[in-house]
Amino acid sequence: QVQLVESGGGLVQPGGSLRLSCAASGIMFRINTMEWYRQAPGKQREWVANIVSGGITNYANSVKGRFTISRDNAKNTLYLEMNSLKPEDTAVYYCSVHGHWGQGTQVTVSS
Repeated sequence: QVQLVESGGGLVQPGGSLRLSCAASGIMFRINTMEWYRQAPGKQREWVANIVSGGITNYANSVKGRFTISRDNAKNTLYLEMNSLKPEDTAVYYCSVHGHWGQGTQVTVSS
């Protein structure tokens, strides 16, 4: 079955950086569009970014220019490089493919 395992979250100060990873199994990773979402406390889950099989990327306006989504098809792994982090980026971050979700990884941006 499809399994998605996120990692790399943590506590970081405003302006800092983090790199999230999502290890995927049970799918033909290289042909699928992969996505990152996030859910802040008390808010609905929101889409963050996606990357199609050919490498084209798309971003929410709130993270454009600060976050970079990438993939390593040889490792079946999705990444999210997050720079210039803000307190409003605090959320649980999830990777997703075809309606499947990982367990999420907590990102907290606070001084």
